[in-house]
Amino acid sequence: MKPLISIGPFSLYFFGLMIAIGAITGLILLINEAKRRNMDHKLLTDGVMYALIGGILGARLVFIFVYNPSYYLANPVEVFFIQNGGLSIHGGILGGLLVGYLFMKKHKLPIFETLDVVAPSLILAQGISRIGCDVFGGPISSALPWGMEKGGEYLHPAQAYEFILDYALFGYLWLRLKSKKYHGQVFIHYLIGFLAIRGIVEFARINPMVIGPFSVSHVMSIIGIAFAIILMNYRKKAGSITKTQPVSKQDIVKTTIIVLTLIIVSLLLYYGVQG
Repeated sequence: MKPLISIGPFSLYFFGLMIAIGAITGLILLINEAKRRNMDHKLLTDGVMYALIGGILGARLVFIFVYNPSYYLANPVEVFFIQNGGLSIHGGILGGLLVGYLFMKKHKLPIFETLDVVAPSLILAQGISRIGCDVFGGPISSALPWGMEKGGEYLHPAQAYEFILDYALFGYLWLRLKSKKYHGQVFIHYLIGFLAIRGIVEFARINPMVIGPFSVSHVMSIIGIAFAIILMNYRKKAGSITKTQPVSKQDIVKTTIIVLTLIIVSLLLYYGVQG
């Protein structure tokens, strides 16, 4: 990870900073939307904190058991050195959702309505966090101007590919939240959309392969999408929302401007620091 500031044994890493900024930004958006919908934003904030811890644990455990179990069996102390890298986004989603689900059940929150409100904030936080990730993609032709020069070779800026697509998905989910057809639709579209994004970006990265150009990450994304489609059919049968509001042109224009601004600022920050 790229250190920004080091004071004695303590270092502030760019990835950690962007994760914090992403989490705070997503939380602010969630709180504002929860207040607008007369939801218990304080309880939701507590739930987000627990889900964040669950996400970090899930991300670490899935990475250890799926990507490099032999190394961690031989070096068990390394399990705790998260600052050295080694987190799985699929594990993070799974861990966060599991803890979040248990929290909502305990406090009797409407699960799918709550997840719908959380989804746009979650993908926004993921996009911002990805700016600080230093896991670049595979080799790229030096003739392509967006390649990142590392160690004498040009690599795919896989993080940039991902946060651009994340922001686009955020824009879609934010508009869909205003005109969803059934409870759970926004969250399910988040799952399908993000896992598809992860699968697309994976073609530019280097991970353990399963068959041909398809990696372990592709397999996990396919499993997740299949689960989301099953959940979609289940939620559709549960009934549709009778009162929906059409999305106005003003909402579309405003959201488009926000997404484009996010992309431009993130690219400047990404190439300015990572480059």
